[in-house]
Amino acid sequence: MLTDEERRRGAADLTRAETERVAIPQLSRTFPNIEIADAYVIQRLWAEGRIAKGARQIGHKIGLTSRAMQMASKMTEPDYGHLLDDMLYNDGAQIRADRFLAPRLEVELAFVMGEDLKGSGKRIYDVMRATEFIVPALEIIDYRTEVPRAITDTIADNAASGGMVVGGRTIRPMDVDIRWVGATLSKNGIIEESGVSAAIMGHPAAGVAWLVNKLADQDIGLERGQIVLAGSFTRPVSVAAGDVIHADYGPLGAIGVSFV
Repeated sequence: MLTDEERRRGAADLTRAETERVAIPQLSRTFPNIEIADAYVIQRLWAEGRIAKGARQIGHKIGLTSRAMQMASKMTEPDYGHLLDDMLYNDGAQIRADRFLAPRLEVELAFVMGEDLKGSGKRIYDVMRATEFIVPALEIIDYRTEVPRAITDTIADNAASGGMVVGGRTIRPMDVDIRWVGATLSKNGIIEESGVSAAIMGHPAAGVAWLVNKLADQDIGLERGQIVLAGSFTRPVSVAAGDVIHADYGPLGAIGVSFV
């Protein structure tokens, strides 16, 4: 375990990397004794620092929702991070690529909460009942530390979340069978990735239920109006200035953005 001072140093280093757009050495190298619990504290301290400067928390993201990614990271469960208001982009946005160090995109679904959801023992149907809308989304993932990264590096670095884009058709939870939402992700007119949302733990709401149960350990939960990125059902696609992105969700519409 790290000391409180080491945790604060870790959060400050990540803030500096984000501000200066220069990757820092992995925290697992700087602090060899770092544990997962330390990484989540560093992530929280980073988020609190951003909020103190004017950002507002609008929700959470969930990562490592596929078994393959968990095995690659030597994890047995997903991870999570914070979503802040200045990380949110709308369909059609022109996004500055130099805001990020090495941006990549993942295809996801976003849950918009219609009521608070808190406490342990929550299941998929609790999430579906508490969700007001589900909407197509893209997550912009970014690394603010050098690679290769241990899982503690990823978690401390806000679970690699750099931003998100929402668009397409807004649906209510029971409008369609959300296990079978399919999507393709195109870059500059070429389909780079495709997938189906059942790849997210068998059901996209399963990750949200996991998150609620995890947050219960801290006596917090999801709040009405918050957004939850449920996890990717495609591999990440690298993007850079000049790239034009189109994510097609079929009956749920599409998302189009460009990087400048």
